[in-house]
Amino acid sequence: MDANDGFRELGTQECLRLLATVPVGRIVYTRHALPAVLPVNFCLDRDGAVLVRTSASSDLVGAIDRAVVAFEADAFDGVAHSGWSVVVTGAAAVVSDAAEHARLLATGPRSWVPAPEEVFVRIDPELVTGREVIGGRPLYGVRFPS
Repeated sequence: MDANDGFRELGTQECLRLLATVPVGRIVYTRHALPAVLPVNFCLDRDGAVLVRTSASSDLVGAIDRAVVAFEADAFDGVAHSGWSVVVTGAAAVVSDAAEHARLLATGPRSWVPAPEEVFVRIDPELVTGREVIGGRPLYGVRFPS
C-alpha cells in the first residue's frame, strides 16, 4: 500500500483483537462452482481460530467442511469516514472430537437461530490480513485529478 493512500496495514495480533470486538462476519466459500458469501455470528477461539455454530444439516456445513474459505469482518463509521476490515483465510472443518465439542458448548459462539442438532465449524487462520482507514475525509467537494 502506498503511504499516502489513506489505509494502514494491520498486523496479525491487531487483526485478531479487532475481530474479537464484533459479533458478525461473513464466510466466503464456493457453492456450485460460484463464489458465495454468508453472514454468520462467530467468536474467536483461544488460538485465534474463527468458530461458527450452525445447524448440522445446513448447506453451509456441506459446502465448507474440509475446504479453504475466507472469513471477513469489519466495522466502519460513516460519519468519521474511518474503520477497519480483517480477512482470515484457512481450512474450515466441522469439530468432530467429543471433548472439543463439549468445551465449545460452554465457551463457543451461541446460535442466533438455534437448531435441533448443531455443530461447530472451525476456521484455522492460515493467513490473517487487515487494513484500517486512516485520515478518512468526506468526498463531497473534493476534486480528483483528471
